[in-house]
Amino acid sequence: MQPDQHLPSLTIKDKKINVPIIQGGMGVGISLYPLAGAVAREGGVGIISSAGIDRVVSKRDGKKVNIYEAVYGEISRAKSGGGIAGINIMVALARDYEDSVKAAIDAKADIIISGGGLPLNLPAIKAPGDTALVPIVSSGRALELICKKWERSKYRPDAVVVEGPLAGGHLGFRYDELDLESNKLENLLPQVKDVAMKYGGFPVIVAGGIFTHRDIVKFLALGADGVQMGTRFLTTNESSATQAYKEAVVGAGKEDILVAERPGSPCGLPFRVIRYSPMFVSALEGRREPRCDKGYVLLKDREGMFSRCSAKTSNEDSFCICNGLLSSAGYNPDTEEPLYTVGTNAWRINKVLSVKALMGELTGREPSSVTE
Repeated sequence: MQPDQHLPSLTIKDKKINVPIIQGGMGVGISLYPLAGAVAREGGVGIISSAGIDRVVSKRDGKKVNIYEAVYGEISRAKSGGGIAGINIMVALARDYEDSVKAAIDAKADIIISGGGLPLNLPAIKAPGDTALVPIVSSGRALELICKKWERSKYRPDAVVVEGPLAGGHLGFRYDELDLESNKLENLLPQVKDVAMKYGGFPVIVAGGIFTHRDIVKFLALGADGVQMGTRFLTTNESSATQAYKEAVVGAGKEDILVAERPGSPCGLPFRVIRYSPMFVSALEGRREPRCDKGYVLLKDREGMFSRCSAKTSNEDSFCICNGLLSSAGYNPDTEEPLYTVGTNAWRINKVLSVKALMGELTGREPSSVTE
């Protein structure tokens, strides 16, 4: 198949990216160095997820490591084969946020992408050096807030990811905002681009529902500088999702993908899942006993200690996302039910591919393998 358009390169903080595709960071334990390194070698940007990375790396390598050690080591491995590689660090993972940022910068990550809340203090944590700092936003207003706050550290974003409501995992919108016309990615892009231009002009990356080469060409024509894609990379050979997870995605129909609100994520953000995910079903039917013993999304109590999580005392409003996602990456499958999170278009996937084959599709060199 001939490409509809040659995909241009993308430059972020003087780093030339041959293919303007950023692989989305998928946690817990899905985006590790095998996936990120493979994407980097194919000319895109490979992204590790910091969520729960200490536990999954400790189990995989048979050696206990802390958050800093796991982040540093995984980034180093992802970069070892060449290309551009970085990490996604969620603001909502407050307990481990600063250590993850410091480790990424020390490991000379090419890029830190940060969302799941507004990364208002990101440039103040540690001088980034050559590492690009890239926030994720869901509106021009959010980017404006970030730019104003970052100015205090004499820093501006090196790029921004604007994520629409069709993404997987945590969504940056209230449940009743997901279907608004104003929140379609096509309508969010111009306002975010305007703010980026106001603050000196930096690349704007679109995310949420980008699925095919045709989608990439469409959004580049609308003014985006690049795209971020998660779900398509979830079902690659190099993804660290369990085989059961990948099979669940391949087998899902359009009606099987929904946004969980109650019960939902302890973070309080809407969360897109496959409806027959075992943990979600148990929580929905009231059969799940409260269980929160990993603590990645803990909030501070009145004494300033990280101790609060709604999944500790009840599963009526939320389920234990940490344990569910760890199980989906093979960490604790014998003791915990898995939770399968996907983007809205996951039902269109019908097979598992290598990263090389997928990148061939996305760049237009190979025919598409998904439902058009």
